[in-house]
Amino acid sequence: MNGAAVFDAKDIIKEMGELSEKTIKGLQTISTIEKIDVGTAPKELVFEEDKLRLYHYLPEAEVTCKIPMLVVYALVNRQYMLDLQPDRSLIRKLLRNGLDIYIIDWGYPTKQDMYITLDDYIDDYINDCVDFVRRHSESGKVNLMGICQGGTFSAIYAALYPEKIQNLVTLVTPVNFDTNDALLFSWAGYMDAGKIAEVFRVVPGEFLNAGFLMLMPFTLNIRKYVEMIDVMEDREKLLNFLRMEKWIFDSPGQAGAAYSRFIKDMYQENRLAKGSLEINGRRVDLKNITMPLLNIYARSDHLVPPSSTTPLNDLAGSTDKALYEFKGGHIGVFVGSKSQKELAPNIAKWLHDRSQCNGGGAGRPAAGKTTEPKKPEISAMPEAAPSATGASRKQAKRPDAAPAAPPRPKPAKRAGKKKG
Repeated sequence: MNGAAVFDAKDIIKEMGELSEKTIKGLQTISTIEKIDVGTAPKELVFEEDKLRLYHYLPEAEVTCKIPMLVVYALVNRQYMLDLQPDRSLIRKLLRNGLDIYIIDWGYPTKQDMYITLDDYIDDYINDCVDFVRRHSESGKVNLMGICQGGTFSAIYAALYPEKIQNLVTLVTPVNFDTNDALLFSWAGYMDAGKIAEVFRVVPGEFLNAGFLMLMPFTLNIRKYVEMIDVMEDREKLLNFLRMEKWIFDSPGQAGAAYSRFIKDMYQENRLAKGSLEINGRRVDLKNITMPLLNIYARSDHLVPPSSTTPLNDLAGSTDKALYEFKGGHIGVFVGSKSQKELAPNIAKWLHDRSQCNGGGAGRPAAGKTTEPKKPEISAMPEAAPSATGASRKQAKRPDAAPAAPPRPKPAKRAGKKKG
């Protein structure tokens, strides 16, 4: 037939029948699912300020790491990705390895939050949470773990407040934005973020999510739904799929002021890596990251490529810093089997080795990472006094408001609420 494909009508009819049968059974399975449960690790609300909520996870094993850990997630997605389901939960694995964990839930910004800035997120919200955790746990310092954009925020915070941080852990964190190894970085370089923020005020999550889906249009918009048919009959596998879908499309909006500045200062001008970024008039020098640093990157990350993540180790001033290569993609860092079996225990071990009651020490290198040569010991910086109220209000901020004089005081503030 001159190389032309030969189609057997019987085979086509058989496949169509099987597809119809799978679809019907799948719809029957879906009808039995009343709730898509995510973020099920038990936790308590301990502090709130504006839209922000700070949660403290209940222990699932003896707490053997005496320094508490504060987790800072990105603004663009929800933090329950770290606790997507009981058997795919980075949080539960870390808890079972003896860590004491707090996590920030940024909430869902509304129009009244349009003027919230990067300065507010870092100098007030994160700082207030750090100070609260220090008081709540009766610990002089905290271990800070930042995820993706939350890792960028954490690196900035650690450079500004090194005296409050015992150890810094960053996961798939962009620091060097001068790279074309991921499509997002190329696109962002040409965006008029100021105009987008002006039009939307709070940039809708749906708008941002559409852009992320277009980074891999066939895989994220077509193939996964075709492949879903093969798991629809299995209730547990279908629930796994639906949990991921819930997270993907649960995208908070972005405060216009913070969004436009992050695009301009990071993606377009690479200010953090160049050392020219300023927060409330203070220059952010990554050499001030003098605490131990564990920098984790994903080899096959299509959102935050290794070329954006790994330079942090060269820019940081710590004498105890390590790179950990995760053999997977951006999402696999949180929910992949390797994440549960290898990554979480290694993070916990690395923190245990450096989080003793006496202030920690160099410890032993965690498996699967490389370490830099040791340099002379750097003396610890003096401990800062905890904040009296640990809160400030940013929602009433307007462009014509008088700027706060660097490095302090803060703008007029409302006390955050301690829960319980």
